[in-house]
Amino acid sequence: MTHAGNQLLDISGNGRNATLTGLTDASFADAGGDAVLRFKGDGYASLPKGLVTGTDNAFTVEYTVATTTAANQFGWVIGDGVGAWNTTALGNHVFVNPRSGESAYSNAVLSGIRVKTGTANGEVRLPNGGGLNAGFTTLTLVGNGNALTLYRDGVQVSTVTHTSAMSSIIPTGSTLGYLGRSLYTGDALLKADVTDVKFWDVALSQADVAASMPTAAAKTASNEALLRADLLPTVLGANPSAAQVSRNLTFPASSNGVALTWASQDTSVISNTGVVSRTIAADTPVTVTATTPTGTVITFTFTVLAPNPSADLDAISLATRTTENLPLVTTGSINGAAITWTSSDPALVTPTTAGYTAPAVGAADPFAGGGIVERPAYGAGDREVTLTAHAVLGSTTVEKSFTVTVAEHARSAPDAGYAAAYFKSDGDEKIYQAATSGNDFFTFSPVNGGAAVITSTTDTKGLRDPYILRSHDGDKYYMLATDLCISCGTGWGPAQSAGSLKIEVWESVDLVHWTRTNGADTGITVNQPAAGMTWAPEAYWDDELQSYVVFFASRLYSDASHSNSDKLYARMFSVLTRDFQTFTSPPATWQDTGYARIDSTVTKIGEYYYRFTKNEESGAAGTLEAGKDIFLERSKVLTAPTTSSSWTADPAATWQLTDTRMTSLETGQSGEGPEIVKLNAGDPNNASGDGYVFLVDNYSAGGYRAFVTTGAEIASSTQADRLSQRSSWNVRPVGGLPTSPRHGAFVSVPQTVLTAMHDWTAITAVASTTALEADGRDVTAEVTAADGGDVAGTVTFAGDGWTTTVPLDGGSASATVPAGIGSVTATYDGYRDGLVATSTSSAVELHGGLELEASASTRCIAGKAQLLVVAHNADDQRADVTIQTAYGSKVVSLAAGASVTSAFTTRAASIAAGTFTLTGSAADGAAFEGTFPAPAAVCG
Repeated sequence: MTHAGNQLLDISGNGRNATLTGLTDASFADAGGDAVLRFKGDGYASLPKGLVTGTDNAFTVEYTVATTTAANQFGWVIGDGVGAWNTTALGNHVFVNPRSGESAYSNAVLSGIRVKTGTANGEVRLPNGGGLNAGFTTLTLVGNGNALTLYRDGVQVSTVTHTSAMSSIIPTGSTLGYLGRSLYTGDALLKADVTDVKFWDVALSQADVAASMPTAAAKTASNEALLRADLLPTVLGANPSAAQVSRNLTFPASSNGVALTWASQDTSVISNTGVVSRTIAADTPVTVTATTPTGTVITFTFTVLAPNPSADLDAISLATRTTENLPLVTTGSINGAAITWTSSDPALVTPTTAGYTAPAVGAADPFAGGGIVERPAYGAGDREVTLTAHAVLGSTTVEKSFTVTVAEHARSAPDAGYAAAYFKSDGDEKIYQAATSGNDFFTFSPVNGGAAVITSTTDTKGLRDPYILRSHDGDKYYMLATDLCISCGTGWGPAQSAGSLKIEVWESVDLVHWTRTNGADTGITVNQPAAGMTWAPEAYWDDELQSYVVFFASRLYSDASHSNSDKLYARMFSVLTRDFQTFTSPPATWQDTGYARIDSTVTKIGEYYYRFTKNEESGAAGTLEAGKDIFLERSKVLTAPTTSSSWTADPAATWQLTDTRMTSLETGQSGEGPEIVKLNAGDPNNASGDGYVFLVDNYSAGGYRAFVTTGAEIASSTQADRLSQRSSWNVRPVGGLPTSPRHGAFVSVPQTVLTAMHDWTAITAVASTTALEADGRDVTAEVTAADGGDVAGTVTFAGDGWTTTVPLDGGSASATVPAGIGSVTATYDGYRDGLVATSTSSAVELHGGLELEASASTRCIAGKAQLLVVAHNADDQRADVTIQTAYGSKVVSLAAGASVTSAFTTRAASIAAGTFTLTGSAADGAAFEGTFPAPAAVCG
């Protein structure tokens, strides 16, 4: 695999170089002096014309490879023309796949020849001769006349006869074939390490095959050199380097197909299983060895750092602004320090609880009661809190403070429709979305012009089983998806034995614009190394834990080597999160009955959680009557473990079976991916007000089918009176759902989100209406939003040059208008979030009262104080006015615009400040009453 630039060099001296596509210098590794091309599904090499000719059927291809990836892939192919099975676009070819994902050749070498004839595809395969040897294996395919013979490390393992001619295969163009690229549409690019490829235009004998291939010693040396390079990042795990080890190491039982035995020089510091001591007093170097079956020893030196609780605090990352409860960890992630938290405002964010004890049933709160947020009301504004972590490790105590802004509640509005997310098929593993036309569940149509909303370009490059969860406070949506790509060439066997340990997670406020919760274009690892896959993640809010519980299906092997073949049924696991960025680890076993089960979904009705799950067995599973169908359970504790499917189980301690075989008798199809959706108020399908839609994915027959039921019917299901056996349990006719939706999600949305999805744009402000009423000179504005949702912000009252701005309280604002102002309007000024548009009321004329004014002064006469009151009629009609003071009263009649001064003798040398009252009436019934200040006076 010598290369220069974009050329894979022909070292025979004939100049027949191969051209690299998608492969760079970084694709090559030095394995002890042997160049290795590391195909990672990211490129291929185009073979030049002339390596093999079509003059006869004699040729030989020697191929030295190592791979643990079983998939629909070609190691090499002679032939050209990419196309689908049994089409003329697919070129005739001869090929070798070093590790197949097909059931008949699972993990075995697949090779054959294809020349299309008439209506037949024309492919002839060599019989299954087994898989690769450990490490690098040399596969040699020899064509001789009408025979193809496959050798593994020089030993014949398979042969077949055929009637095809190489003259029908050799392309006429400049490209003979490919390394690492299949000719079948949809097949994945190769994932393998390749160290040597040789071509002959003659058929080698078995002796020649054995003599030509790299020696066992050379392959072992290359393999061990790659092992050393590949092992270190795996062994280190979360540790930043071999010189900075503080977390447990991972010692895999095998790597690159080679078994490994591990030993530590000092097991008190690093155990033989990788456990790292956190009790050492000083940084300590330790030598660790991995031994292969051939006796080769690979040596690593690690420096284990002495525990320091400061490192645990430095590893904590809290959001600077939060809309969710906070993950206040109580055990350090680096050194395991015990951490407690205090809060500057416990009413805003709770501290941890001293002496917290775990519940008898279900998961313990990993945050010990801490981090629960009470957000300010919408319109009240954000607030800051200081949280201080106190870490104790041995005799050392350190602390660190974090300032967090707690976001006010977001605007809420009534639900007015529904949204959906789904993928389409095994050949179309992207996320699509749909929305209803209004508040009727069965009016879905595609959005975004029917195009995919999210297409993966990272991890496995496939997205399946999307699930949308509305946040607990309702102001955003989270979406989770399975990281799996069957159309990329992954077989169902490898998908379960060597599948992704990640889930893909996004968040959105409008279901149009999605951002990764972890801020990176990659999934989040939530599963453990011994797991086989991470399928169909869903989440639900746990009222007791005040956290989200994320659950998914997985196989679980004995260790990270995935070498055992027993107890590999799928079961359900769970982790906790508060922010969909960090998750508890390792996953807890949630459902393990000894039978395969996948695809759980949950809803809460009353005090019980109800869980719909698929029986993944091909037939009955104990009390579960039928395989590939849905069953129903209930529990008071969301995280309670399930060890059996029992009709009589105590739902306070585990999950009780309440129905089984719920869909296939109605639909006539196997079902998976169950979803349960509470119907909105006002939905015509929700006549009872307690309506639910239950959906099942008939994966082999067009996707989702729906059943309409009620919460009361779900909650009342028992062994003696099962929901699925009642006359009301009927599958709806096809229609109203997204076209051909596969395993997905359905969620209620307000009108703003529904409009945004149909317009495929950001949420826009809804219209508002401001209504103004007057009671005398008191005016009140009522602001309502067109969607019936919350309104926050201020109202500005204005009239005749006077203005005042008043905060809204419950959509209302009031003010008193000064005398002399006859007309007033009220304008809703909006709010900083811009979600409700401004509006102005009609003008209100203030004719409900007289416009009278008054003022007072004092004077001294013969050493005695006298109070002088000036009354002024600012109205346009005559008024009868009474002036009432502490020193007497007077009645006067004032013409429009007139004023009068009245004197009140006190007979005192000094008087204290006080008040006087002015009342008035007019012929049309208008009235006035007001109290005014009277000054103090000192005479003599």
